[in-house]
This record gives sequence, structure tokens and C-alpha cells, in this order.
Amino acid sequence: MSGERVVVIGAGIGGLVSAALLSASGHDVTVVEKEVTVGGKARRVPVDGAQIDAGPTVFTLREVFEEIFRECGSELERCIATRRAHVIARHAWSDTERLDLFADPQRSEEAIGDFAGADAARSYRNFRTEARRIYDILNKSLLRRSKVGWPLPLMWRIGLWRVGDLAAIRPYESLWKVLGDHFADRRLQQLFARYSTYCGSSPFDAPATLMLIAHVEAQGVWLIEGGISALAEALRQLAERNGARFKMGESVARIEIGRSGVTGVVLLSGDRLEANAVICNADPAALASGRLGDAASCAVGGFAPKRRSLSAFVWLAHAETNGFPLTRHNVFFSPDYAREFSELKIGTQIVDPSVYVCAQDRDTRSAASIDGRERLQIIVNAAANGDTHQTTEEELDRCTQAMTRSLTRCGLRLETDMPHSLVTPRDFEKLFPSTGGALYGRDSHGWAASFLRQGARTRIPGLYCAGGSTHPGSGVPMAGLSGQLAARTLMADHASTRPLLPGATAGGMSMQSAKTESTA
Repeated sequence: MSGERVVVIGAGIGGLVSAALLSASGHDVTVVEKEVTVGGKARRVPVDGAQIDAGPTVFTLREVFEEIFRECGSELERCIATRRAHVIARHAWSDTERLDLFADPQRSEEAIGDFAGADAARSYRNFRTEARRIYDILNKSLLRRSKVGWPLPLMWRIGLWRVGDLAAIRPYESLWKVLGDHFADRRLQQLFARYSTYCGSSPFDAPATLMLIAHVEAQGVWLIEGGISALAEALRQLAERNGARFKMGESVARIEIGRSGVTGVVLLSGDRLEANAVICNADPAALASGRLGDAASCAVGGFAPKRRSLSAFVWLAHAETNGFPLTRHNVFFSPDYAREFSELKIGTQIVDPSVYVCAQDRDTRSAASIDGRERLQIIVNAAANGDTHQTTEEELDRCTQAMTRSLTRCGLRLETDMPHSLVTPRDFEKLFPSTGGALYGRDSHGWAASFLRQGARTRIPGLYCAGGSTHPGSGVPMAGLSGQLAARTLMADHASTRPLLPGATAGGMSMQSAKTESTA
């Protein structure tokens, strides 16, 4: 190996992408992961004999991973089996108010017209146009590039002659306000405001820039056979084929820093791994709080707990359902969205929550073939206070009752005493220390939020960050982009200090499709 000796801390999607790209480029890569399986948040949990996806369930921007796999000498379609979902999501406000969004935007427009009238359909068309424009402006200038400042550095990337584009991304207006300008029907305002929760934020405080998420989803939602964890496993295999090594079930005690930067990491076992560079695939808050050693705590800026993104209560259930025609992705809205986010802001439980249900056997099996229990992931937003608040059994019971009431109001009934596992903000804090259970890093509130996120390069030479809590943001494709940015930044720094280093060429290999046997 002619490249750097690199340690990647954490085998989440960002860390796996970095490991795959760096090993394909000739670097000596070791991945250290405290859990026994890869994937980070993209994990599976056994419940009642069924393996249930416990992390992200929505796979968009497929082309991001197509590019990553090609850079590593393979093809995405050789490694995982995917297909496009025809229904993006099913939405409900009561047992008589339901609306589907489709992969085909024309069908979505027609459905919105049938649901809320011709004016609403025209408003949706205008909204789609604006969301696409915001995405097109920021895709290459920000999302796929290293972090930049505001406004001049970003304007330079966009193009100094395109002054109107800086205003067009609408950073100074709230998402809720701008959606109100688009939609007279509050239900549609609520539907598209929900995209702010994809990065753990409130639509009343997040910038209208987040409308771009609607365009990302409209480009296609994909179903992966075996779930997102199958993608994580495929990335692991990709990295291993190119020489990366994995130390599973091992934790890093500290990152060692010398006079010129990173020198290695020390494991809790006492073993030391020498390294010229380290990629930290953890929330930057873990670095700032000293979880990876005092020497590395100055690598990133900390942020106050009040700037954390949302956490969640998550029921992983194997249950019988009836009364509502579930599809893969389903959203059941509360009647008072403002109250819901006001309760989250002050850290209390939501009295009447919106609920997301991922029915993991739908769209792979026909509804008629689901006889008996099916695998469900049920999510209600929560405050990220898992490091300061231990949820009592009484609070858990109230939360479960509130979730059940919301589903029942919309016509979905779950079996009584269903087999399930309930994950709380406290549990997420244990899995992802120093976060309070925040699942998306810092919140996306205010015009400067995107520019305050930690970038790939830190203040310590040789130490880099990757993952959904770093730039460009949360979600599976964004975590993949962060891993790509971290790897490219490391390689650029390496090339600048070793100009005569010969280039390495990724090898060509083929892999079997990653398949996960159905356990439902």
C-alpha cells in the first residue's frame, strides 16, 4: 500500500463509504466499530422471531451510491437488489381523509386535485417547480461539495452573475410560512412541512430551503431487498474486497494527537492502531465532549443541547393490523401541528402526535398475502433529552396510548399487546453518546444552520468527520455524500503533502447481490 494508514471510527453509512473509497484508492484502512454489526443507525432488531429494520427506511438519490460503487470498481445493482416504489407515501388525517403521493408526479398532481381541488393541484405544480429550482441551485454548489460559508463563498460557487439564485433558496423564511403561501389547504401545508423532520427539525423554525427534500423524494424512492442494513453490508464487502479490515465489537478509548496531527488511536482493550489519518464516523458532539479523548476534543466546535435535532420514540413491532390499507411508508397527521412542535420545543411528551409507520412487508408482498403479523417500525418525534431524562414506565404507557389514539383516529388498528420493542431517547443516547438521543446532529433552524454543520476537515490535521451529523446533512444519501467528501478531502490533503505519490487504481471485482432472507 502506497497510501495513508487510515483508521475509520464507526461503521455507519458515512464511515463505510469512506472506508470503501479509501481502500479502493490504495490506502491501508482499518474500521473500528463498537457494535457487532455494521450500519450504525441502519440496524436490525429481532422481535418475535422477525428481523425488523430499526433505522432509516427511505432510500433516495440512488445515483449517489451508483457513483460510489463505480469509484470502488463495482456496480450497485450487482451488490444489492432494489426497485422503485410506485407510491412514495400514504398520508391520513382521519379515517376519511387520505392522500397518496406517487413516483409519477402527474399522478400526484391528479391525486391532490381530487383531494383538495384544482387550485391545490396548480399550487402543487408551482411548489414542485420551486423545490426543483432550490435543489438545482444547491446540489453541486453545496450538497456535493465541502462546507462553504455564507453568503460570498456560496455565491462564488453558484456564480456571481446569478444573484437571484441566492434569494431563490429562501434561507430567511420559515418552511411553514412559505408552504402557507403555496397551499391554502392546511393539510397540504402540513404534509410538505413534514420534510423538515427528515433532518430532525421544526417546520416553524427551519428555512424554506428544505423544500428541496420534496424534489429529492419526487425523483424516486427505492426499496432495497433486506432494507438499508443490506446496503451497509454491501459497503462492508466492497471495502473488504479492496483490503479494508474491520474490528467489530471494539471501542476507541482515545485518538492520539502528536505535534503534526493524528498519530493513531488506542482501543479500550489497550491495543494501539498507528494511523496517519482518522475519520470519525460519529456525531461531532462525541468528539467535542471528550468521548474520544481530551486531545481530540478541540477538533470541532461544540453546540448547546438546545440546538440538538429531534429524537424519537420507536416501536419495533410484529403485529396484526386492520382497518387501514397500509403501503410501505405511511404518515398519520395530528390535528394541531403547531401544538405538536411547541411541546417538542419545551421537552414534553406530545399529547396528540403525528405518527410514521413503515410497514416493511408491504410492496414486497401483496396485501392479500399478509395473513397474520407483519413487521412495523412506528415513529413518534421526541425531544433529544436522553442524557438528562429517564422516561418512566408511566410516561412510556402514555406515549404508547397517544400513538395508538392517533392511528385509531385515522382508521388503523393494531393488535392488543402486540410483540414489540420500544426504543427511547435514552436508548439512542446509549447507542450514540453525547447526543441526548438526537438522530440528525444539530437542528436545521435558522438561515445559518447549513453553514454551522461540521465539515469533513477538522481543526486537527489528519482528523476528519463523516456521517449524517456532518455536512451535507442527515439521511442515507447525505451520509453517503459525507463519507465521499471525507475520503476526497483526506486524499486531497495527502496529495498536497506528497506530490510524488503514485496514484492507485481501484480494482475491478464483482459481488453477489446482498440478500436478506425474509423472516416475516
